[in-house]
Amino acid sequence: MNGKEVHSVNPVAPETDRIRLLIVDDEEGYVNVLANRLEKRHFDVTKAFSGGDAIRAVRGQDFDVAILDLKMEDMDGIEVLKIFNQMGLDMEIIMLTGHGSQEAAREGISIGAFDYLTKPCELHELIRKINQAYRKRKKSE
Repeated sequence: MNGKEVHSVNPVAPETDRIRLLIVDDEEGYVNVLANRLEKRHFDVTKAFSGGDAIRAVRGQDFDVAILDLKMEDMDGIEVLKIFNQMGLDMEIIMLTGHGSQEAAREGISIGAFDYLTKPCELHELIRKINQAYRKRKKSE
């Protein structure tokens, strides 16, 4: 071994081509922990703590995938998703939903979300969904 081996947990996004990820959730502690864990796995993470923050973020930067919480204080995830759709953004959306909100998450899929996961979700499952969404986005380019 030459000592320069790269051990990438995220085979789709090596450090030179990191997935640009937007996390939108009004639970700041959850977002900070999740962002930290994903950054350690070579994702380029931007945090938004409200729907309004998310809309401002996408106006200033391109993202590959957004993780969008369904229930937030200022506006719900479905409303944010509709605004993203109106803006014509080229990114995939993964909805996060609490127990009992799967119907709303399915509504999100019907209006363009890639998929949904129930919160709390396992990190490996979230990473798998992010990678699937990223591959779908890349195929459509």
